[in-house]
Amino acid sequence: MKLHDSDVPRSDFAEKVTGRAEFISDMSIPGMLQGKVLRSPIPHGLIKGIDASQALAMPGVVTVLTGADVATLDVNWGLFLKDRPVIAVDRVRYVGEPVAMVAAIDERTAEEALELIQVDYEALPFVTDVHEALAKDAPLLHDNPETLKDFYFKGEAKPVAGTNIYQNYRYEHGDVEKAFAEADHCFEDEFEFPMVFHYAMEPHCVIASFAEDGLTVWSCGQSPTAVQKVLSRVFNLPLATVRVISPYVGGGFGGKASVKIDPLVAALAWKAGRPVRVCLSISESMLTARRLSARVTVKTGVRNDGTLLGKSVRVVMNGGAYADTGPAVAIKAANRAIGPYHFPNLRLESLAVYTNTVPGAAFRSIGGPQAVWATESQMDIIADKLGMDPVELRYRNMLKRGEHVRPDLRPIDVDMAEAMGMASQAMSRIEASDPNVRLSNGTALGISDPGILPVAGLMLRLKIDGSVLVVCNSVEIGQGVREVLRRMAAEHLAQKPSAVSVLTPDTAIAPFDWGTGASRSSLMMGLAIEDAAKDIRRQLSEIAAVVLSVDSAIVKLRDGGIIAGDRDCSFAELLHTYYGIDSGEIIGIGRISPQSRNGNLALAPLFWETAAGRCGIEVDTDTGEIRVRRYVSVADIGRVINRSGAEGQDEGAAIMGLGHTLSEELIYSDGQPINATMIDYHVPTIDEVPDVFTTVLIENHDGPGPGGMRGMGEGAILPIAPAIANALASGFGIRVRQLPLTPERVWRALQEKKGL
Repeated sequence: MKLHDSDVPRSDFAEKVTGRAEFISDMSIPGMLQGKVLRSPIPHGLIKGIDASQALAMPGVVTVLTGADVATLDVNWGLFLKDRPVIAVDRVRYVGEPVAMVAAIDERTAEEALELIQVDYEALPFVTDVHEALAKDAPLLHDNPETLKDFYFKGEAKPVAGTNIYQNYRYEHGDVEKAFAEADHCFEDEFEFPMVFHYAMEPHCVIASFAEDGLTVWSCGQSPTAVQKVLSRVFNLPLATVRVISPYVGGGFGGKASVKIDPLVAALAWKAGRPVRVCLSISESMLTARRLSARVTVKTGVRNDGTLLGKSVRVVMNGGAYADTGPAVAIKAANRAIGPYHFPNLRLESLAVYTNTVPGAAFRSIGGPQAVWATESQMDIIADKLGMDPVELRYRNMLKRGEHVRPDLRPIDVDMAEAMGMASQAMSRIEASDPNVRLSNGTALGISDPGILPVAGLMLRLKIDGSVLVVCNSVEIGQGVREVLRRMAAEHLAQKPSAVSVLTPDTAIAPFDWGTGASRSSLMMGLAIEDAAKDIRRQLSEIAAVVLSVDSAIVKLRDGGIIAGDRDCSFAELLHTYYGIDSGEIIGIGRISPQSRNGNLALAPLFWETAAGRCGIEVDTDTGEIRVRRYVSVADIGRVINRSGAEGQDEGAAIMGLGHTLSEELIYSDGQPINATMIDYHVPTIDEVPDVFTTVLIENHDGPGPGGMRGMGEGAILPIAPAIANALASGFGIRVRQLPLTPERVWRALQEKKGL
């Protein structure tokens, strides 16, 4: 059944625009209390004492949670390193760390009670910059926390004992130093990428409730099974007694991936003996997770004709007070710094470092924007020095489909030259349509190796009336995954999309799935749907063989039933006859593992996510303000399932990248985050979106998913920053190596060029 956007409106649109869609902040559980968090005002210090007596005496306050209350729990948890306490126990490591919590009858009472809690701190030396944190005399934030292997991502962190380094990743092939010695030119440049807040529309919000049969959590997390596992271990509960339900989530982008505030809220409910809801403000969410900032040093050896001989990359990432998913981010940053180019000699080094700042975490294309910002900026620096067109330099060194980015990774499975060419062609068409507007143009490419674990499960339930339920743990965070799953289930069962419903993720009902992120859900669940639909088709064929006395091999599905030769039967007739009553269903199970599809899913990455970006900018040379007037984004996604949704994902990623390119930066001064508010932290608004924005989706039906699809949604965030910086350099003669490209930075660079 071929699906068209005009025929199939997205199923959640009406719920959301009418306000019927239920988010956690809309929910109420009988007996539910409201929780509020008291946070550390200092970046590093010992907790000498906490006096909560006045807060406990306040009418309406049920309980106060402090570190002393969690001593009987497995208090430290993590994803790579068990370095994070449920709540601060003996010390605090960043401004904003939870120190105490109040559960009260309403939010106002809980908020007022926080002011009555007295905390005595002994301040300790702190570091907020990675170079300070790497110094020999730097204060150590952690003392050899336990390392976890294969806990969330595959593998384990490699911390350096006695230092603040919690991930030390290295890779090398060829002879890099020899390549540099033989090169006609060696370019070495350093680039800086800022801390960036995810800024989802919905702040973090969790409801937790303990009962005799276990713990139930309504989570805004993107990874219900990861939340379930961490809670199971913290509270020493069997997995089967920890239930995680994920209703609609108002955006995530990685800031709600893995585990965030769930253990904290569950601990308060455990202490209170009643359900508790904690809904953070945006400012509190800004003190919960952010993108890792980075300094990236790139050295590249080149021949006079532009041939790339060797590359060395050193990434130093500011990981904040706790590791979270930082070890994986560091690895991906190194890989994504390679680019879609042939390097016979390559050396990668990536460090993630503890500092007294908000914990760094996964964020749309982990490590990618940091790395691509550096390497794609340097490609234009090289081209300028050699007197080459930067697009030609890229063509000259481009990997072809089937060639290796690294020998130990899956060969690149897209044609990046095609993507770059389509970006140039699309921009040429835009320019031809408005020849009076002259802008400075820039190009950049990005490739990423999504951290997809090929571990997923899904259930399809075909009811007797022909309706279908999709039961899985893929979380709807606004990306439209429920709609994609609905369409794919309809396609594989030959039913109308209107007959298919996708249930809210619930670990008590749905099979195990790794989580929602890394551009994996549509692809992995699509593969699971394929298998589950085959299971249902097999069962229906066997039932038809019995009921209709036909060869099971000739049974085909149709809308509402089956056809077997000249026999036609509705699902209701078929199952009524088979079961003997007018009731019943067929359940199909889809399971994906590294062994699925003859082991073809085991080699990483499962696919390469790619993007080409080309921009046209203008600059107010009096103020330094950059205005992006035109932008073209190209993504090779194999096959489109929902075109409007896919284009929206691509455009959203690019505009999110526009934020860290022009304005977004979480700034620290004297250990304090000084702009962690909606007023002081600026994200792009609708008037900053390019006047002309063109999205090109390449469909070659050559991806690993159903019908040749690939995952998407992250690639377009990669090229926009270097493309704009490259346009700035080519059009105005200034190269800015630090993001964001604020008016002040651009203005100062322009003044420096003038010698002022």
